[in-house]
Amino acid sequence: MPQPLASKEAALFRAVIRSYEDKQYKRGLKSAELILKKNPKHGDTTAMKALILNAQGKTEEAFALGKEALTMDMKSHICWHVYGLLYRANKNFEEAIKAYKFALRLEPESVQIQRDLAILQVQMRDYQGYIQSRTAMLQARPQLRQSWTALAIAHHISGSPNEAENVLTTYEGTLKGTPARSDFEHSEAIMYKNSLIAEQGDYERALEHLNSAAKHNLDRLAVMEARAEYLTKLGRKEEAAKAYRALLDRNSERASYYDKLLEVLDVPEGDLQARKAIYDEYAEKYPRCDAAKRLPLDFLTDDDFEEAAESYLTLMLNKGVPSTFANLKHLYSDSFKKDTLAELAEEYLQSQDADADSKDKGEAAALYYLAQHHNYFLSRDLAKATEYIDKAIEKDPKSVDFHMTKARILKHEGNLQKASEMMDRARKLDLRDRYINTKAAKYQLRNNENDKALKTVGLFTRADTVGGPFADLLDMQCIWYLTEDGESHARRGNTGLALKRFHAVSFIFDVWHEDQFDFHSFSLRKGQVRAYVDMIRWEDHVRDHPFYSRAALDAIEIYLRLADKPSANGVNGAGADDAEDSQAKKKAAKKAKKELQRLEREAIEKQAKQDPNKVNKDGEIKKTDEDPLGLKLAETSDPLGEAMKFLSHLLQFSPKNIEAQLAGYDVYMRRKKYVLALRCLTAASALDAKLPKVHEQAVAFRQLLNTASDISPKVLEVLKAEFKIIEPSTDLAKYNDEFQAANKDSARHVLSAIRTKRVLGQDKAQSEEALVNALDIPGIEFTDAIEALETLKSWKSSQVETFKKAAQGKWPSVTRLE
Repeated sequence: MPQPLASKEAALFRAVIRSYEDKQYKRGLKSAELILKKNPKHGDTTAMKALILNAQGKTEEAFALGKEALTMDMKSHICWHVYGLLYRANKNFEEAIKAYKFALRLEPESVQIQRDLAILQVQMRDYQGYIQSRTAMLQARPQLRQSWTALAIAHHISGSPNEAENVLTTYEGTLKGTPARSDFEHSEAIMYKNSLIAEQGDYERALEHLNSAAKHNLDRLAVMEARAEYLTKLGRKEEAAKAYRALLDRNSERASYYDKLLEVLDVPEGDLQARKAIYDEYAEKYPRCDAAKRLPLDFLTDDDFEEAAESYLTLMLNKGVPSTFANLKHLYSDSFKKDTLAELAEEYLQSQDADADSKDKGEAAALYYLAQHHNYFLSRDLAKATEYIDKAIEKDPKSVDFHMTKARILKHEGNLQKASEMMDRARKLDLRDRYINTKAAKYQLRNNENDKALKTVGLFTRADTVGGPFADLLDMQCIWYLTEDGESHARRGNTGLALKRFHAVSFIFDVWHEDQFDFHSFSLRKGQVRAYVDMIRWEDHVRDHPFYSRAALDAIEIYLRLADKPSANGVNGAGADDAEDSQAKKKAAKKAKKELQRLEREAIEKQAKQDPNKVNKDGEIKKTDEDPLGLKLAETSDPLGEAMKFLSHLLQFSPKNIEAQLAGYDVYMRRKKYVLALRCLTAASALDAKLPKVHEQAVAFRQLLNTASDISPKVLEVLKAEFKIIEPSTDLAKYNDEFQAANKDSARHVLSAIRTKRVLGQDKAQSEEALVNALDIPGIEFTDAIEALETLKSWKSSQVETFKKAAQGKWPSVTRLE
């Protein structure tokens, strides 16, 4: 039991709680001190003081005080509840749950403790515990609809939709009257129950429920889509066809409705004319519908395709629709369709009057289409693309789209400097367009113009943000900028700043995961049940997003370099490459420090100009960045341990990402976790056994097994038994030569074979000479040359300058070879 207080102190204690809830921390502390002056051993007040200190950022002091409060009153549910809140605030959810459970034993009737426990249980995906908590909450307050709905959700997300349905049915039985049609919460609950019935596979009953209970549901679209789906599942195709036609009348641009309609009408896939007739029907019914005219191009062939494509392309080019190429480029996987579209565009161009006044239709639109066609990777001819886009720009010198495409062409040529300049020129043609501003900043980052990019993107950030544009980008969780900025810093040798950016991306994903906390209670209060369940399922896979994978792989690559060269953990990662690189890195680090000092001065000036009434006088301390340049990140003593923080998420959530598996192999091999390295290598081989990097790693692993002396016999036995990519008796040198011969026309495979020879003990000079000679491979791209150059640099080769000179002669405009 909590220790009793006199009436005056009890009133003060209630004031402490109110002050905490209102974030008036100074007032709360003052009230707490008054209580403790008379009752120095009062556990509840000490606990509340700890909670306030934690909110002010004094975590260590708060925990010490929280433990002290427990020693004062071990049987106070408030002390245990506060102890749980302290752990929750510091993201130690397991310990928080333990503290909540102890508090609940002392005060079983506490709604607040029970709610906090339930929220943590669903956050941690402890579904059985969540069901128990929600059952207890329902028994305590059965009159609340959300208590029933929450228990239903608990059963549903734990994998028991039938139990969830039973809970909702039981609640419906307690209602004395039917809720009004305008009752949003009831409307959502009805559709949620209907989805539960369907999830059990009982489509007949789901349809009956839809036609009765959900007949007048507020979400009409969901009802119509569900009815069409159930009728299809039940084989009632005539009714399903009517349902899908009704949906198409509602939205004729939805491609999936056409597919489903064709399915229920039993139109054979091979009967192209019958399929096209359906689309023609809707094209005639809705003349402005794009989908009905465009979608048949996906399945039509030969003359039928040419006729339909000519009609569609002519219509789009006559209108000057900028997205014409974007709508059609998916067809380029079919070489016949790719060539036909190019021919039709050429014919259209020839038919146009060159003297026409239109700047975005007719001839200009055709030139724009053909420029994009020749710039696309499946039909790339950059000389022709440049020719067409130059003509288009001559036709309309103020077109943002034309200048953007010109910048893309320059990027594909490898001339990042001119590409950046051209994209910036496009930006200046429309200073109010956020998209072109973003593209210009991105191209500047690709050209390693970090300061310029920040100024560009800063044109659309809040001017009054303390810390400048970058602070606003961080607040807005602008992942694309953080990733591009990090990669740029990595290329420039600013290891610390690069890691800082990649850790910022990881932190944003942490925030997204933690944001669930607010919605566990909010969604129930608002009755948004279906959206909440979708959110829970989305959150379970949030880290398999490509944004996270890219940043994580970049961070792992840096940590691997730090692990291979411990001396590189100096100022911002400037280490012992060669003298020139080291000097460049130190110079970049010095420049970054100057930029930081400038931002700090700006922040101080803006803070001084702020309205003093807006400054938080209540003692709430905002966390300051103690490592703004990432120096501590770059100076880590355990780079492989840091890499594991990124890798564990990659392997857990993106097991089909071959780059993640290859990175896993590299990390585990350096950590001497050979079994785990083999698991990653086996997974990568299963995904794409012909990938050059897989070949490199497989040969290196077989070499390790053949020559290992520091692996325990039992582990070695397991590894030999499980490694099946290359047989034990294989001559690795011959195996690698055969790989190179079989892929002699692929520069990436040849480069991989050369690196593998180095692993197998080939003379260093021979390997370096082979890399230089790789420039003579007929199909080599400048991207392959950049990779070869990086390999030579990592070997500290004397051939670096020779290779650079030869590569620049072959690709004079490529900036990354300078």
